[in-house]
Amino acid sequence: MLLTIDIGNTNTVLATFEGDKIVHSWRVKTDSRSTADELGLMFRGLLAGDQVEISGVAACSTVPAALRSLRTMLSRYYGGLPTVIVEPGVKTGVQLAIDNPKEVGSDRVVNTLAAYQLFGGPAIVVDFGTSTNFDAVSSRGEFLGGVLAPGIEISVDALAARAAQLRKVELVKPPRVIGKNTVECLQSGVVYGFAGQVDGIVHRMIEELGGVTAVIATGGLAPIVIGECKTITHHEPMITLIGLRMVYERNVAL
Repeated sequence: MLLTIDIGNTNTVLATFEGDKIVHSWRVKTDSRSTADELGLMFRGLLAGDQVEISGVAACSTVPAALRSLRTMLSRYYGGLPTVIVEPGVKTGVQLAIDNPKEVGSDRVVNTLAAYQLFGGPAIVVDFGTSTNFDAVSSRGEFLGGVLAPGIEISVDALAARAAQLRKVELVKPPRVIGKNTVECLQSGVVYGFAGQVDGIVHRMIEELGGVTAVIATGGLAPIVIGECKTITHHEPMITLIGLRMVYERNVAL
């Protein structure tokens, strides 16, 4: 099986593929201070728990410190396996039609690849993570750029930290838009406020793109708001890992 690894700022998501089918998946906290041996123990424990034998690895990371530890871990514990880490120089098939291609996170590149292969283009990927990323995919599968907005959790954290009488709340849909207490008011602001932000930005992107084939939501925080978003057409929580599988297949003879 192929092991795919997406290291984000907040969470690391892993999945195994048998062909194009996801067989196992896990989500763990990202800790940039973890050593290679700590990562090795964690990965081995997850794989052993489900009795998984892997034949290759594909990975991407937006956290440089975590990527260094991952490289060492893969070399030490899985050195005999074909490994693809998405970075400049790796064949992805995605043209980066932006000012400085080196600035683009590898997760946005593989999201573009998977979105185009799954849904065609033009398309938009909305990734709800530490930041909320809006990625524009052209009719030819190019990455055209996008929008970066503060993420849901860091916005809630900032509000709780700066307002003396406000606090962190469970991020769920409230029973009504007009809150009857502080918790409901905060939940309403998060759910409907971010849904409005998504729809507003997506509408403007669609105007510039001249229409889209799909607007795809992904990321661990997507379920909080996508039910209230009128512009989201698809929810694919594993799109980054699917993209990693596709990049692996482009670079390793299976």
